[in-house]
Amino acid sequence: MPLHRGADRGAGLPEAERAELRRLSLNPFYGEADPISGMTSAPPVHRLPDGPIPPTVAYQLVHDELMLDGNSRLNLATFVTTWMEPQATVLLSECRDKNMIDKDEYPRTAELERRCVAMLADLWNAPDPAAAVGCSTTGSSEACMLAGMAFKRRWAQRNAERYPAHARPNLVMGVNVQVCWEKFCDFWEVEARTVPMEGDRFHLDPQAAVDLCDENTIGVVAVLGSTFDGSYEPVTEVCAALDALQERTGLDIPVHVDGASGGMIAPFLDEDLIWDFRLPRVASINTSGHKYGLVYPGVGWALWRSREDLPEELVFRVNYLGGDMPTFALNFSRPGAQVVAQYYTFLRLGRDGYRAVQQTARDIATKLAGRIEGLGDFRLLSRGDELPVFAFTTAPGIENFDVFDVSARLRQHGWLVPAYTFPANREDLSVLRIVCRNGFSADLAGLLMDDLEQVLPELRRQAHPLERDKAAATAFHH
Repeated sequence: MPLHRGADRGAGLPEAERAELRRLSLNPFYGEADPISGMTSAPPVHRLPDGPIPPTVAYQLVHDELMLDGNSRLNLATFVTTWMEPQATVLLSECRDKNMIDKDEYPRTAELERRCVAMLADLWNAPDPAAAVGCSTTGSSEACMLAGMAFKRRWAQRNAERYPAHARPNLVMGVNVQVCWEKFCDFWEVEARTVPMEGDRFHLDPQAAVDLCDENTIGVVAVLGSTFDGSYEPVTEVCAALDALQERTGLDIPVHVDGASGGMIAPFLDEDLIWDFRLPRVASINTSGHKYGLVYPGVGWALWRSREDLPEELVFRVNYLGGDMPTFALNFSRPGAQVVAQYYTFLRLGRDGYRAVQQTARDIATKLAGRIEGLGDFRLLSRGDELPVFAFTTAPGIENFDVFDVSARLRQHGWLVPAYTFPANREDLSVLRIVCRNGFSADLAGLLMDDLEQVLPELRRQAHPLERDKAAATAFHH
């Protein structure tokens, strides 16, 4: 069945050939019943067609083109959920027409959002879960923006005599943070102060972070699960270093934990790890419901320890269920379906269910990392024992191929395994990264190993790595 090529794709051809291309771009069987009736050529692709076409034809044209996308289940670059139960899919379909912002019109959907916030506040050990405030977002990027805005507003209130006339706010974080934090600093005119990588330390160093803090620091961001290698940043040590700073200088600098992934891993698998609201200096936390929250994109969550941590003037209020419902968002109209799906998943799995799912992902990650290390061609940077994510590079002495060659060969087998170069101070290091998610089974991991073992002999026979522009390599901040 030919793909939809449309009139616009014949640009540069003689008119007769363009007409023939339009005719041949449409399979006669696309017709509702009679293959010789109805449309005789495919519609244009870069302008609106002159008239409507049957829904089955429109569907098939779009469907065929999308076949060229990668298979999401084989995408080991993304942290985003690629599988949900059929019942969740039904709920998503039933709620896709409900606008999340209209809380007074869809009060039950708003109530499910409120329940999810309460569940997360309890999961993250808020001192008083009933007093914690939070909201759903389109993902962690929006949640991080909201947390940054709260930081800046609180700092501006404390420095009203100096800001904006003289003082410029800054935010301290590791160079490994997700790109949304760079965007926040750019959009909201905050100086980004980043701690570089150093040696085999690929994330934030507590003392280095404190050394960048001053009276204009609005907060410090600690990442619970770096996208570069899956490692947790030392949130407790960061808070302790800031406690010592306050004792010396009086500077009281809050911490935001970017738990985009780890916020839904650590509570179930690392219960003894102190990283959340048990630390008094942690003012806010975010997570991505559509990552290890196990929901299709896009939904995220932002929570604050208490109402004092979220300035009141940033919050808008609407009436719902005869009461008062606070809202805090950058996006407005969006479907309520993902929030409903998050509540379904919380209800469906519970703590024990989440623990089982996440432990399986971690077990698969650690075992796969061990098998890859056992090949002898690679050196592990992490082992998947924090986030179910690990990064690895070529072993010392491997000069025939590089990580970009491996990524390209695996892509020929359908696997999307990202290869990328680390940021400043470790730009010499290029790695592959594998994200193990729910749905990436032990059987699929075995198939990946089979394909990796199949491509290695040819890679080993290469005289040298294939030529390419390493500067064009992208870091996968999914």
